[in-house]
Amino acid sequence: MIRLLLLCLMIALPAGAAPVRLKDLVEFDGVRGNDLVGYGLVVGLNGTGDGLRNAPFTEEIMSNLLERLGVNVTGEQLRPKNVAAVMITASLPPFSRAGGRIDVSVSAIGDAKSLLGGTLVMTPLNGADGQIYAVAQGAVLAGGVSAEGEAARVVQGVPTSGVIPGGGRVEREVDFDFSSLSAIRLALRSPDFTTAARIEAAVNAEFGRPIAAMLDGGTVAIDISAARMRSAAHVMGRIENIPVEPERRARVVVDQRSGTIVMGADVRISRVAVAQGGLTLRVEEAPIVVQPNPFSRGETVAVPRSTAGIDQRNGTGLAEVSGATSLSEVVAGLNALGVAPRDMIDILKTINAAGALHAELLVQ
Repeated sequence: MIRLLLLCLMIALPAGAAPVRLKDLVEFDGVRGNDLVGYGLVVGLNGTGDGLRNAPFTEEIMSNLLERLGVNVTGEQLRPKNVAAVMITASLPPFSRAGGRIDVSVSAIGDAKSLLGGTLVMTPLNGADGQIYAVAQGAVLAGGVSAEGEAARVVQGVPTSGVIPGGGRVEREVDFDFSSLSAIRLALRSPDFTTAARIEAAVNAEFGRPIAAMLDGGTVAIDISAARMRSAAHVMGRIENIPVEPERRARVVVDQRSGTIVMGADVRISRVAVAQGGLTLRVEEAPIVVQPNPFSRGETVAVPRSTAGIDQRNGTGLAEVSGATSLSEVVAGLNALGVAPRDMIDILKTINAAGALHAELLVQ
């Protein structure tokens, strides 16, 4: 169990958070990537490929590939150990042009043990509409390593997945005429009415006239014609670096797997009393094997022997956590309980259930 309590302290400025560039707060309407996916083969593995008896689809695609290359394998039984079927994923960035390069991710879908040292054979990448937008090929950089002997095996990282930097070449462009837009909508990544109002005010102040209008807590519309600039691209280039102070909700994020707790600057706790303790149940099995005397007709019998017990910790007793008006006071009050991170997670859940935690609690 992790014994250190990780608390990220984000001390707020009197007027709000530090200014952030507009392009780091919003997504621009029409400026988005497109997901691509493909299915192919990785060859050149050092005996760590798919077992074709357990992955017959690998043999099928390998036969189809060899047939396209002019090699007749009809009726042949292919049993190589240096080939693996993989799924390729990539993201086509906005405004990508034919001939450009993109990064691709490669993941084994069969029972291959490692993709280390393999090479992806030319594979088409399809979009959601079924069209081919890119072609991927190249040496796979696996993200882990594995080694095994007759009776032991060690694996570090994930050797069955990897990446090919710049391994995809764009073959088809996404049709989108950005210059013809008469209005652009800014979609906030974290919808908030206060932040949207500040974006509207900042953009209008930059141009000296009302060209931005808040539609709701997550959308701000920009009138391109009112900006009096040559194109929508020129407007975007001018507004994307405008500094805006975002307003964020009070939030506590808990990762139960690692025992990590992260608190925002606006988290507050009302005055509460907390008592924490715990029980540990222990059951041990130690069977005794009783054997018959030599040359007798008896049977060997395993006699069960169990030991059960309950351990009860004294806990923290009833401790008071005073009402806090700043993040530092919240941290000091919780640390005063002197409990481990795992127990602190349970305490935060209980305080939230009691209505004394004035923040959104997210448990992952």
